[in-house]
Amino acid sequence: MPLEWSGLSPDLLLVIDRGSGVPLRSQLENRLREAIRTGRIQVGERLPSSRELARRLGVSRGLVQDCYAQLRAEGYLVTRTGSATRVAAGAVVPPSSAPQSVPAPRLLADFRWGVPDLNAFPIADWLWATREAARRMPTVDFDYGDPRGHAELREVVAGYLRRVRSAAADPERTVICSGYAQGLGLALRALARSGVRTVAYEDPGTPATVAAAAAGAGLSAVPVPVDGHGIDLRALDATDARAVVVTPAHQWPTGVALAPERRLALIEWARRRDAVVIEDDYDAEFRYDREPVGALQGLAADRVISIGTVSKSLAPALRIGWMLCPPALLAQIVENKQLSDRGSPTLDQLALARLIESGRFDRHLRRMRTGYAARRTALVEALAEHAPGVRLTGLAAGFHAVVTLGAAVDEQSVITAARARSVGLYGMTQCRSEPVRTPAQLVLGFGNVPVRAIAAGIAVVGGLLVGG
Repeated sequence: MPLEWSGLSPDLLLVIDRGSGVPLRSQLENRLREAIRTGRIQVGERLPSSRELARRLGVSRGLVQDCYAQLRAEGYLVTRTGSATRVAAGAVVPPSSAPQSVPAPRLLADFRWGVPDLNAFPIADWLWATREAARRMPTVDFDYGDPRGHAELREVVAGYLRRVRSAAADPERTVICSGYAQGLGLALRALARSGVRTVAYEDPGTPATVAAAAAGAGLSAVPVPVDGHGIDLRALDATDARAVVVTPAHQWPTGVALAPERRLALIEWARRRDAVVIEDDYDAEFRYDREPVGALQGLAADRVISIGTVSKSLAPALRIGWMLCPPALLAQIVENKQLSDRGSPTLDQLALARLIESGRFDRHLRRMRTGYAARRTALVEALAEHAPGVRLTGLAAGFHAVVTLGAAVDEQSVITAARARSVGLYGMTQCRSEPVRTPAQLVLGFGNVPVRAIAAGIAVVGGLLVGG
């Protein structure tokens, strides 16, 4: 039964529901936070003591103390020695600005995909690399540079990709870009100039990203299904596409690797069709069952544009990526880059070069592989305990997994119910060109979720995943 208490302002009602599945502390934090934001508890108003509030609500005093401590840390409450806990100045949101200013409620666990461990960004190493780059940077490098990117980073990146990804990387045909989205746009515009009219992409995959880039280049985009061995080559051959976007090392989002025979067949398709393969090499560094699969580009440097970034290995905020370009498309891609932004920031490029050259980048990746492996294990164990029977796939690499829900479970209903329990879940539907109701699936990102939060979040929503 819900427990209610109205001991503050006359119109304030706090409701704690023991049967909701949401932790009591999260409920109390959310109720008080919302009351403060909306002005139902006024600035300077005194809150009851932790002992009194705990007694009224029938919860432990420690729970209330933890709640108060969290809200103090967030700036909602203040406590002075010898004085009561009160609402902090500036914590109340004016009614006129409330819709724009109220932040989203804090989640117990947010399984958002595509986000690495942001807390693990090697800030000390990056600051060191930036200082080193600035100290050694000649005056001439402060001018507009080569639109392909600084020669030093292109040399370092090419060497790294030859060593780690078995790529046929030539610094002269390497272009530094501002992340994957820009690289894809540059590639498709160059292909459009060469006569390509249709680009295919994996389904499920990234339909919104490819469609937006294709539209910007004046191309049509068509989905091609993916099965347990990667993209369906027969379905691809049935389209009129002369370009295709693939994730061969770790298919997004299913997690399968493109089978060896299909890798060769895809290259043969490109040669026969006079087509180009755009390889999204997005998180190949993080593989757990074997050594990372080599880049497709290494098999056919004249037919594959390989795009990689540091968004998953370091952080999305850096906006640094690279393209390995076929000779026939290089000039047009470089021209597109020049017209787009006149080149990526030079100091950041040189800092990344220092980071890789020094070995600090490799050390960071080793630490991250260990950390993601621990989170992967935590996810597997939590699901085994709290949602036994659900199918878990896509765990061979990266930091996301796919959960196939029970036959009677609706994807959106689970997502909505989980959000009510302060857990963020995300469906496979967003990755498909058209909605598919069965089987219902979730894509669980665990890269930016601490081990304890993984366990706590799955404990709260486990019953939902099996239809309970």
